[in-house]
Amino acid sequence: MPETPRLSIVIVTFNACAQVDACLTSLAAARIALTHEIVAVDNASADDVVAMMRSRHPHVEVVALEANVGFSRANNIGIRRSRGDLVLLLNGDTLVPPGAVDALAAVLDRDPDVGVVGPRLVNGRGEIELSFGRMISPWNEWRQKRRGRALQQGDAGAVSWLDGMSHRVHDPDWVSGACLMTRREVADAVGLLDERFFLYTEDVDFCASVRARGWRVQFAPEAEVVHLGGRSGATAPATTAAFYRRSHVAFYEKHHPRWAWWLKAYLRLKGDWPPREPPAAGGAVLS
Repeated sequence: MPETPRLSIVIVTFNACAQVDACLTSLAAARIALTHEIVAVDNASADDVVAMMRSRHPHVEVVALEANVGFSRANNIGIRRSRGDLVLLLNGDTLVPPGAVDALAAVLDRDPDVGVVGPRLVNGRGEIELSFGRMISPWNEWRQKRRGRALQQGDAGAVSWLDGMSHRVHDPDWVSGACLMTRREVADAVGLLDERFFLYTEDVDFCASVRARGWRVQFAPEAEVVHLGGRSGATAPATTAAFYRRSHVAFYEKHHPRWAWWLKAYLRLKGDWPPREPPAAGGAVLS
């Protein structure tokens, strides 16, 4: 019987054949010290990503779904199919350099109070992404969006703040699900990812559940991963926006029910209320 791996890497794929190929190639080149397995769950892609993975990366266990079941549910399928004590949720639009995965595992190994750990994320140009933050709430969302706009505009104060925060260890409320490592016992304790979130906010919700059970969420700058991102909005902006709004409302209904009515009213007033069913659940599941 094959040795049980220490680490399971779960990747949800939806089209983006070239990006997924690059991600898996980077993992092979990273020479991860931990014994590990890779489980890729494909959300009914229309391109050749499944065939590519099976031919070019035969060591990867590929689970080809017949329908796009969403990011959370597909990750849960992958987690349940995997065996490692540690679980790394990884987007297929990432590139993982040597040392990054082992550095994340070292954080969990040396501090049992940490239940989730995430790396510093940079984009394809090497610019730091805002990949951590405070719990979603009306006030925190306003602050996060304001900070995000300042970063996009190259505001010196915002850039300096992000540079400082992304180079020191700290405990935010959440880290990005583009690259998030946890222990299997932690994931099982919180019931895995909440499948009401088809796409977006599932990482914030998962981290909130972990913190509610007494574990900490940690940002680990010693690990850096490239997150190419942006494919969803570029290829299917209307679909992506609908998924985001549905998850946004579901998040408030779960965590801030007294604010949910106001959010719904605001979205209707703006003409931004999502349809009952998102347009053709085909938006990419790469954030």
